[in-house]
Amino acid sequence: MEVVILIFKDWLSDFAGAWVFYTIFPQWPIIKPKFRRIARFAPLVGVLIGFLQSFSWLLLRYFNWPNISIALICIALGIFITGGLHFDGLMDTADGIGAGPSKRIQAMKDSRVGSIGVQSLVIILILQMAAIIKLSFYAPFAFPLAAFWGRISQIFAIENYEYLFKKESSSIHHENWKGLSKEIRPSLIILSIAISLYLFLNSLNIFNAFLLIYCILSGIITSILIPHFINKSLGGHSGDSYGATLVITETTNLLLLSIILIPN
Repeated sequence: MEVVILIFKDWLSDFAGAWVFYTIFPQWPIIKPKFRRIARFAPLVGVLIGFLQSFSWLLLRYFNWPNISIALICIALGIFITGGLHFDGLMDTADGIGAGPSKRIQAMKDSRVGSIGVQSLVIILILQMAAIIKLSFYAPFAFPLAAFWGRISQIFAIENYEYLFKKESSSIHHENWKGLSKEIRPSLIILSIAISLYLFLNSLNIFNAFLLIYCILSGIITSILIPHFINKSLGGHSGDSYGATLVITETTNLLLLSIILIPN
């Protein structure tokens, strides 16, 4: 019993740290946040952000806002809650890839945003907006799902690829990493709860079973492949590329869901 209590306290402290690090929300009272193993709770933070976007979508639809306006507000809400952390990483990573091997590190460290970084931001925002408008009725379902897989991709990136700046500084994630089997446990719990709720709320027919399998497989595949391709382009990963991995994976999953889900 004491072991369970210690594990629960450890998880709660790390989740409090993830809450502070990955959002602009204030620190929790009483619970002291820890930041050593916050990456394992990033998917849970993502799901909560996704639910806030879903709530915003439903609320604005109730007041008859057009889908294009709601899509823009939901995207802006996600950026606001995270403080633009991941989109900043996207732009820096795009600049690094565009600069070529010899100037890659210099471009990624430059505080100024280059033209390729700006282009990548515009393209991603347009793709997200297009996918969300197409999803329409299903957008509230897609927000937490895409946010979850976007942050799972970071876990795969930390597990499988070297830290790009290891010669200059250490990575807090790599220093405290306990292996994929341990770091992914909170995410597996979330996924198990989500699957159970889905099966409870929906009759198990061919379409619902196919949709469930599609959402899981597309999420896993994109979460593995996208950090792999970024690693091949950069020769490693960094805090910026983790953000890029998240945003691209999240956007890809929104697009994949928009393809299969036809609005009512």
